[in-house]
Amino acid sequence: MKKITNNLVLTLLSLLMMLLIVGCSNSTQLGTLEKIKEEGKLVVGTEASYRPFEYHNAKDEIVGFDIDIAKALSKELGVELEIKDIAFDGLIPSLKTKKFDLVIAAMTITESRKKSVDFSTPYFNAGQVIAVLDSEDQIQNVEDLVGKTVGVQLGTTGDLKVSEIDGLEIKRYEKIPQAFIDLKNGRIDAIVNDLPVTATFVKKVEGVKIVGTPFTEENYGMAIRKDDNELEKRLNEALSNIKEKGIYDKIYAKWFK
Repeated sequence: MKKITNNLVLTLLSLLMMLLIVGCSNSTQLGTLEKIKEEGKLVVGTEASYRPFEYHNAKDEIVGFDIDIAKALSKELGVELEIKDIAFDGLIPSLKTKKFDLVIAAMTITESRKKSVDFSTPYFNAGQVIAVLDSEDQIQNVEDLVGKTVGVQLGTTGDLKVSEIDGLEIKRYEKIPQAFIDLKNGRIDAIVNDLPVTATFVKKVEGVKIVGTPFTEENYGMAIRKDDNELEKRLNEALSNIKEKGIYDKIYAKWFK
C-alpha cells in the first residue's frame, strides 16, 4: 500500500511539473502585444534628459511630448503606462533583451538602427524650422528668407540648408542662444534651426515664434523589437487614431506652440 501511495505521489508530482513547464512555455511564447494585453500594462523605455520630449520636472516626474504621446497610445490600447528611464545608448540593447516593450525617446529613424530594431511610422519631424519675432509677418516660409539676414549655428544642418539658398545673408554663431539674442535685438531677421531646440527657446523667450512647418526631414519613430509585427501594426493604428481624433495636435500645440 505504501509503495502504491508513493507511486501515486510521484505520478502526481510529474503531472504537476509538466503543467508548470507547459504554462511557462505558453507565457514565454506570448507575443509582445498579447503580453501587454494580459498584463494590462505598456512598458516604455526612454532617456528623460531631452527637453521638451522627455525630462524630469521640478517634482521629479517624467514629462514631455513623448510621454504625452505614450500616454495617449496606452489609452488607445486600453492599458496602463510604465516608463523606464535609462541611458540613451542602452535603450536598444535593453529593448532587445525585453526590459521594456518599446522605445519612445526622440529616436531618429536611421538605416543603421533599422538593422537592429523595427520602427513605427514616423510620429515627429524634427527638421529645420524658421523662428522670427512675433511682429514679423513677411516671413512665412523658406522662400521669404531671400533678402533677409538669417542666423544659424555654425556647421549644423540649418547652416548647410541655408547655404544652399541664394540671395540672403547668413550670420553664423558658435551657439544658438547667441542667435536668439541678436534676433531679439533686431540684428538678424530670422533663425533657421532644428525644431526641438527652437521650440524650447520659443517657449522661454517672449516675442519669438515659429513660422511654417519643418522644411527638412529628420523623423522620429518608436523602436520595436524585430518581427514584433502585431505590436507594430497596433501601434501604427493607435497613432493614426490619436491623429484623427485631434489628440496629437493638442499634444503638439502644448509643447511646440
